[in-house]
Amino acid sequence: MEDNILQKARQTLTSYLEENKRRKTPERYAILDAIYHINGHFTLEELGAKMEADNFRVSKATLYNAINLFMQIRLVVRHTFQQGTQYEACFHSDYHCHQICTMCGKVQEVGAPVSALIGNIKLKRFHPMGCSLDIYGVCSSCHAKMTRMKSRKQMIKSNSKKNEQRKS
Repeated sequence: MEDNILQKARQTLTSYLEENKRRKTPERYAILDAIYHINGHFTLEELGAKMEADNFRVSKATLYNAINLFMQIRLVVRHTFQQGTQYEACFHSDYHCHQICTMCGKVQEVGAPVSALIGNIKLKRFHPMGCSLDIYGVCSSCHAKMTRMKSRKQMIKSNSKKNEQRKS
């Protein structure tokens, strides 16, 4: 993650904590740093493991509380996918789009064209702060597996019909 984005996220956190008279704990900043150094989606368990690998132990309660705070001030976004709840740093993007395979659960980010389209939507009497879009379908790997399975079934069916005709 770019250091510039991390610094802006840290400034946002500091401003929020000061304005709301909340403590600026080293744990909050360490968790934020860890999140912004993870590339892509993560679970709370993965975040905890990363913190431990960085020799910074925090309780699960501290992780949950920090994540909830970060979601409240839009530094982190929560996604509910087939394989469970995952989180992602979101300071750098107001419009976020995923494509999700309904067979294997694979999640991929969708790039700028879709985000640009969403960003250009004009809404009446509404000021959007962000958007998350999930597109469900079948990935190319699962589609290829389905096609192979269908071909095999047709071949077996054809062979069994030929065998029946020979017996007759």
